Amino acid sequence: MAEAKINDTQLLNFIKAGLEEDVRDGDHTSLACIPKTATNTAKLLVKDVGILSGMDVAKTVFEYLDENAEFKAFIKDGEDVNEGDVAFEVTCNSQALLKGERLVLNTMQRMSGIATHARRFSDEVEGLDTQVLDTRKTTPLMRFLEKQAVKTGGCTNYRYGLYDRIMIKDNHVDAAGGMRQAIERTHAYLKENKLDLEITVEVRNLVELYTVLEIGGINRIMLDNFEVPLVREAVAIVNKRFETEASGGINLHTIRKYAKTGVDFVSVGELTHSIKSLDLSLKIKK
Repeated sequence: MAEAKINDTQLLNFIKAGLEEDVRDGDHTSLACIPKTATNTAKLLVKDVGILSGMDVAKTVFEYLDENAEFKAFIKDGEDVNEGDVAFEVTCNSQALLKGERLVLNTMQRMSGIATHARRFSDEVEGLDTQVLDTRKTTPLMRFLEKQAVKTGGCTNYRYGLYDRIMIKDNHVDAAGGMRQAIERTHAYLKENKLDLEITVEVRNLVELYTVLEIGGINRIMLDNFEVPLVREAVAIVNKRFETEASGGINLHTIRKYAKTGVDFVSVGELTHSIKSLDLSLKIKK
C-alpha cells in the first residue's frame, strides 16, 4: 500500500506555484515600506489545540526565499500542540519573510487540521486490527501534502492516484455492462500491458458480493454504504478469502462499530475533505 512521502522536487514545484499565485510581480506592500536589507525574526504561534503538521514545508519555503534563513524548530510534526505554543522561529530577510508568510500559514493550517482529525480517527480504533484509510478526496495539487498529514495523524495512506491501483466501482461496473465483464476485462488489460496492480472491487449489496466471490481474481472487496450488521455478515461470508474494506459515510461516531465487525480496512473521505484548519499565526518579534 503506497504511503505519501514529500518529494523534494514536488514540494519545490508546489512552493513556486503557490508564490506565483500570491506574489506575481512582487509583494508591493513590503517592497514599498520595508528596506531591502532589513532582517527580522518571526515565530509561528499556535492558537488552537491539535496535532502539528507541515514543519518541513515552512522550512523549505523560507530557505527558498532567503538562502541565509535560520529556522529553529521547537515542535515536531505529529506532536500535540496547545494554544500559546511556539512551533518555530525563523530569522531571514524581512521582505522574504512576509512574501512566504501566507503560503506557510495556509499550508500548515490545513495540514495540521488534517493531522488533528486523523488522530481522532486513529484513537477511535485503538486496540483493534482495522486500519483507517484516506481517499482521493483531496485538494487538487495538495494531495501529497494532505496525505502526509494523514500519516502524521496516525492513519494510513491508500491509493495515491488512479495509476497505482485498480478500483472497480459502481460506475465502472455499470459502464462495463456488469461485474463479470469489468473484472475479466481488467485482467486482460493488466496482462496485455504487463502491469502488476492490486484490484479492489466495490459491491453494493450481498448479491454483488456473491458474484465477486464466484469470479475471484481480486485482492479486496469494498463494502460500500453497508450498515454495520451487514458489514459483519459480509465479512463472515468473505471469511478472509480476500481483504475487506468498509466505506461510505463512516464518521467518528460510527467508525469503532465498523471496526469491531472484523473488517480489515475502513476508508474515510472526511479525513481530507471535511476538516477544520488549525489556527496558527506568524508574528514578527519586536
